[in-house]
Amino acid sequence: MVRYTRTFFSALGLSALLMAGATYADDDKKVSIVDDRGVTVEVPAQPKRIASISYFADDVALALGIKPVASTYMTAGREPAFLLGLTSGMKQIGQRAKPNLELLSEAKPDLIIAIRRYTVGNAAQLQNIAPYVAYNMELLEESYSETAALSKLLGKPERGEQLNADFRKHLAEFAAKAPKDKHPRFMIMWGGATPFAFHTENTSASIVAAIGGDNIPGPKTPGGEFGIDLSLETMLEKDPEVIFIYDSGPDRPHESNPIWSQLSAVKNNRVFYVGDQWVETNGPIAREIVLREAAHYLYPDTFPAVDVRAEAAKLIPAELQN
Repeated sequence: MVRYTRTFFSALGLSALLMAGATYADDDKKVSIVDDRGVTVEVPAQPKRIASISYFADDVALALGIKPVASTYMTAGREPAFLLGLTSGMKQIGQRAKPNLELLSEAKPDLIIAIRRYTVGNAAQLQNIAPYVAYNMELLEESYSETAALSKLLGKPERGEQLNADFRKHLAEFAAKAPKDKHPRFMIMWGGATPFAFHTENTSASIVAAIGGDNIPGPKTPGGEFGIDLSLETMLEKDPEVIFIYDSGPDRPHESNPIWSQLSAVKNNRVFYVGDQWVETNGPIAREIVLREAAHYLYPDTFPAVDVRAEAAKLIPAELQN
């Protein structure tokens, strides 16, 4: 199972730059953009062949009515339901933590949109293939700035701003409807002998917390990592009532630990193995679906169960679905 790397990079305070978006060159053929590395990148003013290292660029592009030519995956052989499996029609260029640069080159992209922490080490090689823009893709506030910046880069700034405005509205509506007398303790984790859990600022955890959940790992330290290793002993002490686990395959060693069965979430059948949208949450499609799933899992008597593909179909233009 591929887990988040333990080498993390602090935010560079570039949200304002990202929201300002791209700067057009005099000949209107190139765009100058500052990405989350703090690097200024010259990219085509109207990119046609987008390669995505992570699902974020797939998510944004599909919501804008654009289909990328290449994509990495989270789990080999599994096309994400929250993107309607449309990645099957894109060139597969490897797992997001270790993209195959040869396959990427074969796709002939004119723009590469990548997850920063997995690609800074081979930035020069990526830049030799095509202009390479990297985003953090970690926190909810970054979701808004990154969606706006990429939408502008892809020539549809108004649509990007509308997607952001819609999600802010939906988040507020779900929070208003959530029971005010319930604040279920929750955690979102990668499975393993020592689970890795997300701090509250992480996008998926922020969404669950915004509708009333109490995240047991709590907030991150300033400049610190967006997640933390939590032993089963610590989990038992904090005793989450709802657990969301990224479903990366059949390997679930945490379930073999005798402490696991003592957790309230396990005793009450409130452990949910969730899809790729819970890890790749910064795009406009993923975050809308996570909001609806989280609301149902936290408050099943208040919010209905979610059909992931049906929700995705509302956000992806019909012409891309056929």
